[in-house]
Amino acid sequence: MSGYVDILVGQGVEWGLLGPREPERIWSRHIMNCAALLEVIGEGVDVLDVGSGAGLPGLVIAIARPDLNVTLLEPLLRRFNFLEEAVDELGLDGQVLVERGRAEDLKQHFDVVTCRAVARLPKLLGWTMPLFLPDGELLALKGESIDEELADSADIIARNGLSAQVMQVRATPEVDVAHILRVQAG
Repeated sequence: MSGYVDILVGQGVEWGLLGPREPERIWSRHIMNCAALLEVIGEGVDVLDVGSGAGLPGLVIAIARPDLNVTLLEPLLRRFNFLEEAVDELGLDGQVLVERGRAEDLKQHFDVVTCRAVARLPKLLGWTMPLFLPDGELLALKGESIDEELADSADIIARNGLSAQVMQVRATPEVDVAHILRVQAG
């Protein structure tokens, strides 16, 4: 993981993917927040990380879990290029695929769809449901407005026969709780 952190605090900051103050809190705010997903993802599944940006959480997941096949989906060229270089530099070519595009244009199915700071839940569900239903799940890292987003999505959840569960997970006892929203079919 330290090789990825070096890339993030170097090229990630240079390319404007992380703010200049982020390197000092890269582990607590970014890496460990994403690592909270590791214990809730099943073994050997295909994972799609929507809006990968700098690779959070997709690259954290791939590095920590070599049993997973991970696709990083990013629409913006600069971020896509960064992800391709990072995957190559980290030697993850056989495990991680980088795709340039938008979730609503993808026609594949995945066991798990992840995302972090992509969109509010009503919009996110519209983009991702075709990618994980009927037998997969969405695992979205959300902030403290998670209850409000769930309330705003109640009609979509009910109309599509979905269940939604909020999990509060810590990757380690020393870090803040990560709010993970799990959405699955009924």
